[in-house]
Amino acid sequence: METTTPVSVSAKTTPKDFFLWLGAIIALYGSITSLIALLFEYINYTFPDALASYGDPYGGAVRFSMAALVVLVPTRLVLMRLIRDSIAKEPGKANVWVRRWALGLTLFIATVTILIDLVTLINTFLGGEITIRFALKVAVVLLVALGVFLHFLADFKGYWITNTRRANMVGVGVGILAVATVCAGFFIIGTPGQVRLMRYDDQKVSDLQNIQYQVLNYWQVKKTLPQTLDALNDPLQNYTVPADPQAGMSYTYEATSPLAFKVCATFNAASTDMKGRGASVTYPSPMGISGNGESWIHAAGLVCFDRTIDPTRYPTPPTPKPL
Repeated sequence: METTTPVSVSAKTTPKDFFLWLGAIIALYGSITSLIALLFEYINYTFPDALASYGDPYGGAVRFSMAALVVLVPTRLVLMRLIRDSIAKEPGKANVWVRRWALGLTLFIATVTILIDLVTLINTFLGGEITIRFALKVAVVLLVALGVFLHFLADFKGYWITNTRRANMVGVGVGILAVATVCAGFFIIGTPGQVRLMRYDDQKVSDLQNIQYQVLNYWQVKKTLPQTLDALNDPLQNYTVPADPQAGMSYTYEATSPLAFKVCATFNAASTDMKGRGASVTYPSPMGISGNGESWIHAAGLVCFDRTIDPTRYPTPPTPKPL
């Protein structure tokens, strides 16, 4: 049976009322922002855009939004439960000024968000730039803003005060939605263990790139390739060939011809294609410089990268004449 609590005249606003509502509103806005940001990242990942930037392979934005939802959603549910309990004990709390201002501000922000969202959709559509990715983001913002507007409009009219069981059901539904949204993030960025393995792989690629540079520099100076990686160690320049950070062993290197060599490492997983999965649109880099590391794409397991030096592109300095 639903509880009906008559709303009486306004009671005095206490510091407790003020901070409960302040905390609830901060948690609400933070959780909504995190939810939208998280859904945007899912859309970016599912619908790559050829003109968009490269996405973060570690899912930094996803992880932050997941963490925010995990903290803020339960916080808001607990605070709203405390607020509704105080109203049930003292019905005049339903008319305190801080509650009216909090609900009115939320309704105003939700209304403005809906209008801006619709204007953006129409403007983009008329400009012929609409894509599935953009349309889904507009739909996400519209649905979330509309849901917030309807919920707090009902709250403003006292509906959730007189229908506490339905209010509790909405709270449970919000909690389930938050849990489902957070769990979906693990399919995007992987588990914490998988992210750590990915960081190991990226460090290995960085080490191999460093070794490749040192081999090229060695060849330019000495006009021959080093026979082993130990030959690259240079105490004067304080350089030591890096080792595999995961296995603690040396990387594999082999000079296959006077101008060719290969470097190898064992990777935990295949490279993740993050092209077009960023949030922003980018433009082609000048002179064909992309910096995306396509020549270092790898599969799982032992992978070797064959490199051949072009003497015309990397000329060796002339041998100094004896005095």
